[in-house]
Amino acid sequence: MNQILITNLNDRNNENLNNTNTENEFRDNNIIDNENNIFFKKKSNIFFKIQFTLSIITVISIICFSSYYFYSLKTKEKMSENILGNYNIYKLYSNNNQEKEIIENNLFGIIEIPKINLYYPVLSNISEENLKVSPCKFYGGSLNENTNICIAGHNYNNDMFFSKINLLNPDDEIFIYDNIGVKYKYKVTEKYEVEENDLSPIYNYDNSQKTLTLVTCNNFNNNRFIIKSIQINLE
Repeated sequence: MNQILITNLNDRNNENLNNTNTENEFRDNNIIDNENNIFFKKKSNIFFKIQFTLSIITVISIICFSSYYFYSLKTKEKMSENILGNYNIYKLYSNNNQEKEIIENNLFGIIEIPKINLYYPVLSNISEENLKVSPCKFYGGSLNENTNICIAGHNYNNDMFFSKINLLNPDDEIFIYDNIGVKYKYKVTEKYEVEENDLSPIYNYDNSQKTLTLVTCNNFNNNRFIIKSIQINLE
């Protein structure tokens, strides 16, 4: 009888001990899980803060770059306006032939396209810096010659320089004023695109006519917009 009682007590003690061990193990696992959750939450918060900070820095950088870009464009356009204004003042009031010659050597004339509200001086020499200031002549002779006068201008996808010449259509009018104010009228005959290395719009023309070719970039496919026109008599 005593042996049975002792055996039962031992079994009960063992069962209690096992239960206690299980509870302790469960409690330890819970503690570990809680600690892991806290660790991952802290890590997630740190990652979120870093990501948020980088996003703010990126947005600020984009805003600063865009502001500088548009400010630079407006500055260049203002320079173009100043060139035109100074040129007109010299023409009217200056008796210094040397100064006039310097201006005329650097300024081919003035281009006007009423349909797209375009009015800019045309610089005689093309360079990347000059193109930032105004359209530039890069091929052809004088307005009185049977030649192909080619003028290039930047396309900023806005209202500046040659950004809108792709809106021109056959029969639209283009006017060029030379350095003594003589006005020449051109009528658009065709518009098309060529690959950036295609020089045919420059050299392929009817040498019995006075041709004007406007060139700018298509920023979406790296091609060139070409506007061809011929000189006609003023009415």
